[in-house]
Amino acid sequence: MLFAGSNLGVKGDGVPKVLPFSAPNLGAELIAAGLSFRGYSEGLPGAGFRGKKAGDYARKHNPWVNWQGAPANAIPATCNLPFTAWPTDLDRLPTVAFVIPNLQHDMHDGTIAQGDAWLKAQLDGYVRWAAAHNSLLVFTFDEDNGHEGQRIPTFFVGPMVRPGRYEQRITHYNVLRTIEEFYGLAPSGAAANATAIDFCWQPAAGR
Repeated sequence: MLFAGSNLGVKGDGVPKVLPFSAPNLGAELIAAGLSFRGYSEGLPGAGFRGKKAGDYARKHNPWVNWQGAPANAIPATCNLPFTAWPTDLDRLPTVAFVIPNLQHDMHDGTIAQGDAWLKAQLDGYVRWAAAHNSLLVFTFDEDNGHEGQRIPTFFVGPMVRPGRYEQRITHYNVLRTIEEFYGLAPSGAAANATAIDFCWQPAAGR
């Protein structure tokens, strides 16, 4: 839903039965526009890996693999990367990147403390870099703990964000529409019926 504006029939953790998908998606839109996309998954054994699981890596958290080899809107295997490929020189980051922790570090199998420690160790450097490079971190979850009606927090961190706590309800479709509008891309799936997030940004210079 966050990547393509639809669950495309995926309602469980198994590998989809009919692959590859060919629906429009954020990664393919970026590539078609001459921009770049990469997904970095912790524990992925190698670029383009299509297996269901490897250690603490789980394919269910990596949607772009489902477009590898697609007849339309394909995502190249070279865009489906292990987190070890995250660049040390952050100037080499793609236009949009997704980072997926493994099951021990995403607060699913591991603890909240483990997830916090991983996030700080792995992405604090990016957050500091982003502050000086007009870059944005969007941190979100795929589900709650089963007791909150699937209400999840989403954090926006970057120099363009007006600090605060916002109570407006948003969905993955709103987040997707917002990213697509950043780059002038056509909205994917249900993102076409969602509004871009407009309530948390710093005013433009001179306004």
